[in-house]
Amino acid sequence: MSDRFEIRVAGSGGQGVILAAVILGEAAALNTEGLNAVQSQAYGPEARGGASKSEVVYDRDEIDYPKAAHPNLQIILTQKACDTYSHDTAKDAIVILDDFFVTEPPKLDAKIYLLPIVRTAREKLGREIVVNMVALGTAAKALETKGLLKAEAVKKAILSRVPKGTEELNEKAFEAGYAMMCEAMDK
Repeated sequence: MSDRFEIRVAGSGGQGVILAAVILGEAAALNTEGLNAVQSQAYGPEARGGASKSEVVYDRDEIDYPKAAHPNLQIILTQKACDTYSHDTAKDAIVILDDFFVTEPPKLDAKIYLLPIVRTAREKLGREIVVNMVALGTAAKALETKGLLKAEAVKKAILSRVPKGTEELNEKAFEAGYAMMCEAMDK
């Protein structure tokens, strides 16, 4: 039996959804023993502002198909992405939605978390550019809960990817997202 676990990060171009999925892939492939990962992405021709999604597939076995058919974890940052990509969510999946841009959550047979991802980046950290790092913190807690990888593996992948001089801000954003998801899961 396969241990396949599918992740989708979706939003609009400029929110860093592709980088977020690359980091989730690297966290598994480079920092977690025995876990394989592949990452794929799609975005509209507009790039910044257009719809985009990025997917990661984890498996302990060889991965024969790199796309997510029924994501077990979705992180969705805009209403358009929610309307476009939430329909194929796996049963009993975890769906993390931004509560600022997603105003009409879907009705799914999944555990849905409506969280202040964008507001945290804007108001608590003062930089909307770290929305993806806040989202990665929420994802890390969800993946840790599933026993797939440790949050430290995601943090290590973040710190190896972000531009020099931005490590502290990105780490704070990750920690804020992680704490937010811990609190949400305890409710």
